[in-house]
Amino acid sequence: MGKVEAIIKSEIVRLAKREVRKISAPLGRDVRALKGTVSQLHRTVLALERFTALQKRESEKKISFEATPEEVGASRLSPRLIRSLRKRLGISQRELARLTGVTPLAVYQWETGTFKPKKEKKAMLVGLRKLGRRNVKKFLEDRKSEGTEKKAPRPKSKTKSKTKSKTKSKTKSKTKSKTKSKTSKK
Repeated sequence: MGKVEAIIKSEIVRLAKREVRKISAPLGRDVRALKGTVSQLHRTVLALERFTALQKRESEKKISFEATPEEVGASRLSPRLIRSLRKRLGISQRELARLTGVTPLAVYQWETGTFKPKKEKKAMLVGLRKLGRRNVKKFLEDRKSEGTEKKAPRPKSKTKSKTKSKTKSKTKSKTKSKTKSKTSKK
């Protein structure tokens, strides 16, 4: 009887292990998949933390050319001084316009004395006095890279098509009138 008992016992153990494997195998797969997901999320979080730390360092280093209100009030910006500032920094009117957020025509008008810069733009110009060529060039590169990311394709203007259709209709009417006059002469 001991043999039958041992055989039944071993069979029960074998079937129990089989049932446990049936239940635990899918759970093991799920656990491995979740561990992989957790490790991937952990790597992503670390990368994002590194990126934010880098951004913080860059923002602390960020070039600022703002001036205090006292400096702006005490400063004098004549057309000659604006031109000499631009020449000292080694930038064009277009680049100065990009730095200050105005059009190149406005910079030209400041330099010729037609108009004077407004307070906020004057503050930027006073702040530019504090910077060197390298800082200005770096700031311009940053602005250019921001500008290329933000630019969207321009939609085609409708005015051109209107003018073309007007000119076509004018030429058609002229040719019609010419043919009428030729037929009436005959």
